[in-house]
Amino acid sequence: MQDLLDKAQGTQCSDIHLITGRPPLFRVLGELRPINYEVLTLEMMRGYMALIMSEIQRMQFNDGHDVDTAYADSHGNRYRINVYRQQGVPCIAIRLLRNRIPTLEELHMPPVLARLAEAPRGLILVTGPTGSGKSTTLAAMINHINKTRYHHILTLEDPLEYLHKSDKSLINQREIHRDVNDFASGLRSALREDPDVILVGEMRDHETISLALTAAETGHLVFSTLHTLGAAPTIDRIIDVFPPHQQSQIRTQLASSLNAVISQALIPMRDRSGRIAVQEIMVMTDAIGNLIRENKIVQINTAIQTGLKLDMTTMELSLAKLVNSGTITLESATDIAPNKELLNRYL
Repeated sequence: MQDLLDKAQGTQCSDIHLITGRPPLFRVLGELRPINYEVLTLEMMRGYMALIMSEIQRMQFNDGHDVDTAYADSHGNRYRINVYRQQGVPCIAIRLLRNRIPTLEELHMPPVLARLAEAPRGLILVTGPTGSGKSTTLAAMINHINKTRYHHILTLEDPLEYLHKSDKSLINQREIHRDVNDFASGLRSALREDPDVILVGEMRDHETISLALTAAETGHLVFSTLHTLGAAPTIDRIIDVFPPHQQSQIRTQLASSLNAVISQALIPMRDRSGRIAVQEIMVMTDAIGNLIRENKIVQINTAIQTGLKLDMTTMELSLAKLVNSGTITLESATDIAPNKELLNRYL
């Protein structure tokens, strides 16, 4: 197992896929690539599972459940792991994590993210597809607060990915299924634990979303993620989770408590030395708040395009800047741009 992890650490690998009956696959710069390695037998897979899972997790897996966990190798490198079945045989998906939490500057993030992290209260959402760097961006924003503010930061994660050390702030990290049963019960408890900042790893259901909005309304700064791309689809997703008779109330809550939506994706750099994040950033204004209350979500994209002086940016403008600076190729930008005509105008 350590030999396999060492091979991954020596490349630009972001994920490892271990599947019974075939050699391992590495995801390098967003693409799955086979490696020169022996075929993984059922006995080998069971050995890996025994190494990375606790006895309780093995019992859960044997009862038919998937298992999410974290693992640290003999060198101290950390990994996020999901163990699952396909066609009756075990498989393991491994996400490589950074040992050191990067700063916002090291991630080439725009300065507005630091200013958003310094807000006294409200809800900040970081969204994007799986593998788009949401957890890393959130970790960098939490790290910024930790180094600059005297706050109590409480995180709810499944599993713990980046391990923070208290600096100016006090940080308590709670893991779902180990320290608390689920996100909703963790959030209910959090409101009695005197936090200034709450990080919710993922808003998975209407109860968690409702509690997160309530926490933001009652004076806390709340961070969370959704698997959506774009500010307007994110707001639509949140509203659609609730039954029709509650949606008007949720729109009002969102309009008053949402600070920003940061949607991002990762794109390979032109020199193939790594990947860089590209973002659409919506910062709440009175005009956008009115659009949410009046259910005119489709007009938010126009509000973002006209809000450049307020540190907003569209995905297309971010892509155009990276193309013009030579950081990424035009082909990569075109592949991911939601509005290719707008991208061409910016170019």
